[in-house]
Amino acid sequence: MSVTELVEAIEALGDVSRDDFRADVQAEADELKSAVRDGTFDNSQALVGLELELYAVDDRTDALCRMPRQLLGLIGFEKELGLHNAEMHTTPQPLTTYGLDAQKRGVQAHLAPAQEKTATENIRLVSDGMWTVPPTGETASAYLGDSVEQDGIRLAANMSDSARYHAMANSDYPARCVLDSPHVSFSTQTVMPESLITSIQPHYQVPHAPDLPEYFEYALRIAAPLLALGVNSPFFPPDLYDDDPDEEIVADAYMEHRIQVFESVLNPPADHPEPPKVCFPPDFETVEDAIDDIANDTCIIPRDVTPADRFDDSFRHFRHKHGSYWRWVRPVFEAPSRSAANARIEFRTLPAQPTIRDCIAFEAMFAGLMESLWRREHPVRELAWDTAKENFYRAAQDGLQADIEWIREDGTETNSMDIACEECFEFARDGLELHGFTESNAREYLQPLRERLERQITPARWKHEHVRERVDDGVPLAEAIWGMQSEYIDRQTDTLIEGTFADWL
Repeated sequence: MSVTELVEAIEALGDVSRDDFRADVQAEADELKSAVRDGTFDNSQALVGLELELYAVDDRTDALCRMPRQLLGLIGFEKELGLHNAEMHTTPQPLTTYGLDAQKRGVQAHLAPAQEKTATENIRLVSDGMWTVPPTGETASAYLGDSVEQDGIRLAANMSDSARYHAMANSDYPARCVLDSPHVSFSTQTVMPESLITSIQPHYQVPHAPDLPEYFEYALRIAAPLLALGVNSPFFPPDLYDDDPDEEIVADAYMEHRIQVFESVLNPPADHPEPPKVCFPPDFETVEDAIDDIANDTCIIPRDVTPADRFDDSFRHFRHKHGSYWRWVRPVFEAPSRSAANARIEFRTLPAQPTIRDCIAFEAMFAGLMESLWRREHPVRELAWDTAKENFYRAAQDGLQADIEWIREDGTETNSMDIACEECFEFARDGLELHGFTESNAREYLQPLRERLERQITPARWKHEHVRERVDDGVPLAEAIWGMQSEYIDRQTDTLIEGTFADWL
């Protein structure tokens, strides 16, 4: 798409009446509620799925690189916000040993030949929470901040040519477009800094759609222990740091800066009347409340959505609005066909992981927990929402070393993250066994994450220790971070497809 065509596409989005769009969404939300209550979105069995985001690096220098659009299409990946990003999703499968195995093999079958094709262009796809080495000859601040204005429209130079991405900087929505983390203060005129981060997103399809709020409450309570096990973004590209002592920057690093990046870039200023869109979501009393929360959320870019020959075309404006309903855990209502209609929970808290098997382990753990906690009526559901939220942000800051509040199976309370994670492993195993997994099968899927707990080391802690040791030895911070990143990519080269993060230890 040329710059002129992109500008015209963005301008066309601004011609849509917000009032008309809002009315369409409200009418569709009412129809969706009726369809949910009529059983259209029920499923005879639980299904699971996974989204994975990666970024591209030059395999000779480990520096970030832009993915040629033709190559991206050739390897069957979808574009994401930045020119360096690539995204893939798995086909939903039943929560069975065959289903999870199909998920793993599907990702392996897709990614292995993709790496072979990109290698011919000296490009490697990396699964990581945040990139830290900017393109050769550029700084991270210049890469993220580079933009031009044409006909009053602001365009980010390194953003994919999608009108909806660029329109976010050209709408009335007051996104801050800043990075605001310890020792990092950086602002731009676009949302491009959000392209620093990459994630995995497990999905769990609820068998009976009206029960979604109960499952959702459990998903919010386990957000902290699962995030603590998965943290993977303790460092920014070095040139984004303020001029502070290296030792202070390392000491104050969060284990998961991705959470703060997403919120500080896309949310309004704290004193603005517009509520944040990227946030820890509320509990819902009913499935209708979940639908209303999506319908009432601010839409950044209203549009007159063209029917796409899908069963849920009658909810197409609602579905479009859901695209900018950025909650850390969110309900999804989707129906490409009547038989495929589903209500599911999308777990968006996790950064991209070092290997495919680590990603599948989180998919298995999340699905197993959704099955078991609900069926066994685990008392952690009674944990106050405010406490669950505070736990989540503590986990982002300190990972497995965070102090959280947890209600055990027997109803007693604890502040131990280790105990919370141990219970999550046991109930995840139980949930998998409820779906026909043998005990050994269930443990095998969860083992990559259990080893993190047993050894008290996550990908973020591994990175942090590497950098801390080098800074303590007098190595400049930038050199220490880039050295760590190079070793991360080297280790992943041999383990991404078949291994686990535990193989690095």
